[in-house]
Amino acid sequence: MPLAVGAQYRKMGNRPLPGVQHDGVEMFSHIFVGADDVAVSKKFYDAALGVLGVAEGKIDPKGRCFYRTPTGTLGISKPIDGKAACGANGGTIGFACDSPEKVKAFHDAAVANGGTSIEDPPGWREGGAVRLYLAYVRDPYGNKLCALHRG
Repeated sequence: MPLAVGAQYRKMGNRPLPGVQHDGVEMFSHIFVGADDVAVSKKFYDAALGVLGVAEGKIDPKGRCFYRTPTGTLGISKPIDGKAACGANGGTIGFACDSPEKVKAFHDAAVANGGTSIEDPPGWREGGAVRLYLAYVRDPYGNKLCALHRG
């Protein structure tokens, strides 16, 4: 089943994505990742997302950090249960990039600011009719991130 992209996304002037069902249903509103030290993660995400044009994260009165765009929100918080933060086993958060150069810049900024490069080096991956330029990193608390450009 194709990913559904909502009417709000289209109202903001975003182009329809190839192979994505545009039926007025929004699937995501936000994603949260845990961090034992929000300031460490803020430094990481400010750099990595900054190269994609995302504004610097804002800290709220509860000490959480938020990155807001017209298409969604990324939040960073200490775990509410008081346990140590850890990456989601099997989970990946993907960030859309409009060029291979931005994918590489995301990767390089992430690694320079406490991230770890994982899997294959940034580059083109092809499978069937799909051609993607990808880079995978882990943030300082183990969350798996992917920067992706569809080519």
